[in-house]
Amino acid sequence: MNAFNKILGGATLGLILAAGLASPAFAQKLDSKNGPDAPTAAVTSAADIDFGDDSSEWANDGECDDPRFEGDGSAAELVDADTLKDATDCKAAYEAGTVTFKDGTSPTEITIASPIDAIDFGDDSSEWANDGECDDPRFAGTGSAAETLDADIRKDATDCKAAYEAGTVTLTDGGDTTTAVASTEIDYGDDSSDWANDGECDDPRFAGTGVADELLDADKGRDATDCRAAVEAGTATFTGGDATTVASGDIDYGNDTSEWANDGECDDPRFSGTGVAGETLDADRGHDATDCRAAVEAGTATFNGGDVADPADFDYGSDWSKWANDGECDDLRFTGEGVDKKLLTEDMMGDATDCKALEAEGKVTIRTVYTPEYAAGAPYDSSGIDFGNNSSDYANDDQCDDPRFEGPGAAATLLESDLLHDSADCKAAYEAGTIVRREGV
Repeated sequence: MNAFNKILGGATLGLILAAGLASPAFAQKLDSKNGPDAPTAAVTSAADIDFGDDSSEWANDGECDDPRFEGDGSAAELVDADTLKDATDCKAAYEAGTVTFKDGTSPTEITIASPIDAIDFGDDSSEWANDGECDDPRFAGTGSAAETLDADIRKDATDCKAAYEAGTVTLTDGGDTTTAVASTEIDYGDDSSDWANDGECDDPRFAGTGVADELLDADKGRDATDCRAAVEAGTATFTGGDATTVASGDIDYGNDTSEWANDGECDDPRFSGTGVAGETLDADRGHDATDCRAAVEAGTATFNGGDVADPADFDYGSDWSKWANDGECDDLRFTGEGVDKKLLTEDMMGDATDCKALEAEGKVTIRTVYTPEYAAGAPYDSSGIDFGNNSSDYANDDQCDDPRFEGPGAAATLLESDLLHDSADCKAAYEAGTIVRREGV
């Protein structure tokens, strides 16, 4: 945009600078048109006025949208954001005499743009940097990209500075000139992400060319080395948020009853990281304490949250039993007056409608050992139980064959001859919460 001179009897008025939204070229205006006593509200020719550019949303619609003007040629509604942004319309209206400066305002009294040296344009770390248009959403105008992202704030310096100098963009009302957060002020977290140390930042709290294209919330605060390097190199910017890492001492790790406990890697599905097994099972939730604690303290695992006991809703099964819908509960997982006198293993989970209805009526209850909460509460103390010896023909088959016990960890067929003769299996199942003592035995 061209600066303009006003002749005021040879007297030169000083440079006028103020904060606002006009073009930088408008920051130099010399007043020397009339005598020193001439009023500042003197009529000015269109050639001497800086009309700005056509970056308003309403530019070239046939009416002047610049709030510096008033008259029949002005739009009914005017906003400050359109100051110096409807040049063609306003110049035409001014020359036609349908608009004048409001209240006789002189062009020298109009608020001008932020001096270019006061603006922090940032760097060129945007994916769209140096493409000929300004991608920083703090700017608006014909030189701005049609679509801008907050992630590109202060990341298209060369394009935006050039456009600002050319007068094709202006700093918007929401713009600021502050610098990015210092690297030393950022909590980068640890390196427990599966993608840590791969040369690009995988933490979704960052943005820029040094950041991975696909980001997961689970990696928040878990790619410290990569993200720190990217920020210090100027290819990533911190967009905000906490690392949300949990101190090891605040985690309930549970116990070591998992089949995979103490194998050198964490098998608890509540954790993630390079120190965690590739495949984890819900059954191991809270059951690999030693491995998981060691991995967290080594920085190779991160706690994702969740309780040790996180049981799913009880699964009633379906109605495939031949005794289904006969008004009695035939599932051996239930007890009470509403259950059939003879319960068979083959009918377990096969009489859902009857059992669910009778439970709602209070006529049956789920046997403790079959509730998800019970198994999740393991291990249980077995020191008060005499498990006998291990002389059963079915000993060490991973099922309890002692008829004193019941539950999902017990054999389908139980013989009196195995009473007190399957100690190893029964003790392990009892402590794991998959069997309990039968009532009255």
